[in-house]
Amino acid sequence: MGDSRITKVVIVGGGTAGWMAAAALSRTMDHLSIRLVESEEIGTVGVGEATIPSIRLFNALVGIDEDEFVRETRGTFKLGIEFRDWGRIGDSYMHAFGQIGRSLGMLQFPQYWLRGRAEGVAGRIGDYSLNETAARAGRFGRLPQIPNTGLDGIAYAFHFDAALYAAYLRKIAESAGVVRTEGKIDSVRRNGENGHIEAVVLEGGEEISGELFIDCSGFRALLIEGALGTGFDDWAHWLPCDRAIAVPSEDAGPARPYTQAIAHQSGWQWRIPLQHRTGNGHVFCSDFIGEDEAAATLLANIEGRPLAEPRTLRFRTGMRRRAWNANVVALGLASGFLEPLESTSIHLVQNGIAKLIAHFPGRNFDAANIDTYNERVRFDYERIRDFIILHYHANQRSDSPFWTRCREMAIPATLAGKIELFRSQGQIVREADELFVEIGWFQVLTGQNIAPRGYHPMADQLTREELAGFFADIETIVARTASRLPTHDDFIAQHCAAGVPA
Repeated sequence: MGDSRITKVVIVGGGTAGWMAAAALSRTMDHLSIRLVESEEIGTVGVGEATIPSIRLFNALVGIDEDEFVRETRGTFKLGIEFRDWGRIGDSYMHAFGQIGRSLGMLQFPQYWLRGRAEGVAGRIGDYSLNETAARAGRFGRLPQIPNTGLDGIAYAFHFDAALYAAYLRKIAESAGVVRTEGKIDSVRRNGENGHIEAVVLEGGEEISGELFIDCSGFRALLIEGALGTGFDDWAHWLPCDRAIAVPSEDAGPARPYTQAIAHQSGWQWRIPLQHRTGNGHVFCSDFIGEDEAAATLLANIEGRPLAEPRTLRFRTGMRRRAWNANVVALGLASGFLEPLESTSIHLVQNGIAKLIAHFPGRNFDAANIDTYNERVRFDYERIRDFIILHYHANQRSDSPFWTRCREMAIPATLAGKIELFRSQGQIVREADELFVEIGWFQVLTGQNIAPRGYHPMADQLTREELAGFFADIETIVARTASRLPTHDDFIAQHCAAGVPA
């Protein structure tokens, strides 16, 4: 039996997606010859990035020292996302990472909380979350478990400078043998029989051949769309925002250990704290607000002096009909785009890489393998899409046509079913390995004022006094543990402070 292994991989485009792919493949598949083609003349979308806890798995896969990584990317730690003004103006809730409360017997904590809230003995759901309690107090520490309690500790992710992360990964990839080529792609040479890409041709005439091509060329999608015409499923009817204006600003105080997502009349604003600056952006729908007004709204709501002129990013929300077509796998923006509301952009790159490794092909490019990859990637995109749509749809705002449109729009059946199940009894079912777990859905659903009609009858097994004591014990443990953590700034200063930027 002959050797059918692929040995030559070409990555088109650098940035976060390209260098994540290069670092992961070079560290896990040492038989590969990997070449990455990028041009310094072509900018990347990279801004201050917020992530979710799964990024730690990727960093561990490629052998990253966490303190060094945070220092090199001028990063901070992230315990969740605060949403302001999303349900009604004046509302505030947090989608915090990690455990909330604890289960009793066969029943999860949220069912007891629903009963406790109905009977007036439960506080805010965040009172029973160590992550939210620590975040609002500006505290952080590496604490996998709360000692002697059976309760999980801190679950965390990061904020960092995406350009610095790409540069950091580049060093790792090149040290593992990845070869970088500077240049712009002029054309693509395809096989006349099967349509596969055989080589990319640079403007200077150099041909770079490969067996597997990874398209990380951003919104341009040079290979997956430009060469192969794969097609794109547009989701703007569900996620109507199509612009973002970004601007960095000076820090205006201690770095919050959480991201902020603040709703405005025709979209929302992000705040991402880094060690050397704050990343700010206004995501909006151009049907309802012009770019000049959107920029003015952003500048009026940043906390420090702007460090640059605002820049506009234009996008379409949706995904390629096939993330893997022929011998091309698209990652990052070339694969699709879901706005950064729940910080899933880098996760989707990581997810695509992990599934590529799991389904890594031979030279025959077996159709069943490719189809399974595409089905799995589509499932991930669609379930994350539904979670983001929920934030827009579940609003009670009456101050602008934008929010009325979002509230009244038809939504995917998968999301409608999830909402109706929750309304009936507060139940959430996580399907397969979809990204967001039950407690994440619970925080957003209740945070945006969707109230179940009841709760599971097993929650009535405790007396009212036992239930009140159950909540009080957890709240005490959580508050005491959070108070003993160092401040976020002190933790960074002690473990991973960056030097003064040039």
